Amino acid sequence: MATATKKKKNKNSVSTAGAILISILAVIMFTGIIVFGYVGINLLTFVNGDASITLSSIKSSLNQTTFLYATDSDGQTVELTRLHGTENRVWIDLEDISETMQKAFVALEDQRFYEHNGVDWIRTIGVFLKNNDQGGSTITQQLIKNITGKNEVTYVRKYHEILTALNIEKAYAAEGYNSKDVILEAYLNTVYLGKGCYGVKTAAETYFGKDVSELNIAECATIAAITKNPYSSDPIGNPEKNRKRMEYCLECMLGEGYITQQEYEEALNYELILTNSEKYVSDGEDEEEEAAETNTDIQSFYVDYVISDVIDDLMETQNCSYSEASGMIYGGGLQIYTAVDLDVQEILEDVYVNKKSFADKKNAQSSMTIMDYEGRVVGIIGQAGKKEGNRVLNRAVDSPRPAGSTIKPLSSYGPAIESDEITYSTAILDKSCTTINGRQWPKNYSGNFGSGSYVTVQNALARSLNTVPARIIKDMIGVSTSYKYLTEKMGFTTLTEEDEDLARLSIGSLSYGMTTLEMTAAYCAYGNGGKYYEPYSYYKVTDSNGDILLDNTSNSGEQIFSAETAEIVRELMKTVVTSPVGTGRGDGVSGFETFAKTGTTDDYKDRWFAGGTPYYFATVWYGYDQPKAINASGNPAGDIFKTVMDRVHKNLADKEFEITSDIVKKYYCSTCGKLASSTTGSSMAGWYKSDNLPGYCAGHASQLTTEETTSASGTTTDDTNNNSNGTINIGGVEVTVTPVVPPEVTGF
Repeated sequence: MATATKKKKNKNSVSTAGAILISILAVIMFTGIIVFGYVGINLLTFVNGDASITLSSIKSSLNQTTFLYATDSDGQTVELTRLHGTENRVWIDLEDISETMQKAFVALEDQRFYEHNGVDWIRTIGVFLKNNDQGGSTITQQLIKNITGKNEVTYVRKYHEILTALNIEKAYAAEGYNSKDVILEAYLNTVYLGKGCYGVKTAAETYFGKDVSELNIAECATIAAITKNPYSSDPIGNPEKNRKRMEYCLECMLGEGYITQQEYEEALNYELILTNSEKYVSDGEDEEEEAAETNTDIQSFYVDYVISDVIDDLMETQNCSYSEASGMIYGGGLQIYTAVDLDVQEILEDVYVNKKSFADKKNAQSSMTIMDYEGRVVGIIGQAGKKEGNRVLNRAVDSPRPAGSTIKPLSSYGPAIESDEITYSTAILDKSCTTINGRQWPKNYSGNFGSGSYVTVQNALARSLNTVPARIIKDMIGVSTSYKYLTEKMGFTTLTEEDEDLARLSIGSLSYGMTTLEMTAAYCAYGNGGKYYEPYSYYKVTDSNGDILLDNTSNSGEQIFSAETAEIVRELMKTVVTSPVGTGRGDGVSGFETFAKTGTTDDYKDRWFAGGTPYYFATVWYGYDQPKAINASGNPAGDIFKTVMDRVHKNLADKEFEITSDIVKKYYCSTCGKLASSTTGSSMAGWYKSDNLPGYCAGHASQLTTEETTSASGTTTDDTNNNSNGTINIGGVEVTVTPVVPPEVTGF
């Protein structure tokens, strides 16, 4: 009985265990059905959904090489240089890639490419059985790895790769595209081919110096052979390893019927001429591209300036950060059409690299900016000597230095003529006008506190007296007006609140100083009828799709002076070069009218020369990075200006400044500054606003010749304000004049 009972209990236990097992299996099966059903539904939904990767998103998300272009002397657009980060990629449409190149990659990488739906199941099953990732990926799957950067050997990664491959092939076909063409184009533009080359275009240029459309069968197979191991199979670095796989590629092309037996044998026997070969000879276009590639290593100061200019403008217009704007420059595939004049820039670089006309060829530094009169920077250089790196210190843009007397026409003479406080020949007392720290101020260059005599505006500007502009600012236009002209109208960005000061504005002893770029832009107003144009280094910038991002082709400028003021100041500044007492005499451009201003700072630590012709205006700074006295005779900045500008103008057609405003040319007494009469002993020619004439020299007749009273517009003016009582108006005060001839001394 006991035995029977025990058997019954065992039977019941087995039955219970079986039931539990069945229940567990049922739950597992049910769960599996749900899971696999969910996965299957999602798989089908994903595979049959919209393309998860689009060609447009591929092009916009990948780093692409940026091109900078210039216009040569024949008016042709030429490539200046290329900019890229670690990835050198230039996108090219499939129709521009030879069929031979396409077939070489298909034969070597994915022979059933045109038959499968994105996945070669035969190869894939073999990969799963071997548990590796070698040899199973189709071109579609390789494209996905190129885009995502994911290449780890896991089943999960492979699963997602397969789904994506199936998805994009089906989605493109459903939208009416030839999915194979779309995928092959993207692949041939993203595949890494060694030496920083992404895509077949840059690879063709790097290895053969040719456009991809020009490659023959052997050359196409050579490039396709790089894919297996780009870091050790490129034909320049490892020719033997590349050759072995290139021959295998040709065998595959022959086996697939892409080439004939004869073509196969000719390709095998073809002598490859790579860009590092002694037999390699480039044509003219290739030389330009090679030069562009070389310039990418150490690019010019102009290219540096363009990059900084574009980054700043992208940050402002695209509302992006500095790093984002930089990323667009070095990886956005931009097309930048620069404003450089290649001939001018070449002259600048020759003079500065070789330090021609430099007083101190060993240690001195200098910078120079050349512009036309509508904001175009035609040339710029920020260093003397050979440039050793990219985006290094550009003294023309980034290093403000005390301006010295170069500031005077900008801060005093121009604003005072605009407000009719002075004329071309107004007589002003040459004497210090205030005290600073208990001492008389200012001194002139000669070291005295002025002659104590009245001198004309023309004489004071030509000799660069300090006393006269100080009196103009102090007694006539005011410190605030002077400061606002510089900061609000002339584009100077380096002035501080402390610079709103009589001493600093009168003689240029500023907190930081000025740059040659900003000074050139400001002075151009005196050569273009009174307009300020913001300097620009490029005409336009387009994105990788050709859409315009930035545009400087409509640079209209802002009227900051009347045309009358601009032309009177320009005529005054001509005497800096032409007058026997002018501080810039001898530094004018040969054969061309030149208006100019020199500058020297305390203890001779900075020398300046700012000058313009009917073609261009240029500013030169000369000194030392660690300021110290300049030991040189004459003005080294003026010497450099003349050397560069004489060469720039050598082959330019004759051209003169035109008087376009209604100013009048008259003769004035060189002693008192009033209009001359027939009995005036010493007279000079000057230019005046027709409604702001200074009156006639005291005690002299008021009759002038018809020629002397004819305005620029051809109308005859009625001379008024004839003052015959022997007084002149100085800052609104009538002063009795004692004729004194100004001393013949020079100043800077």
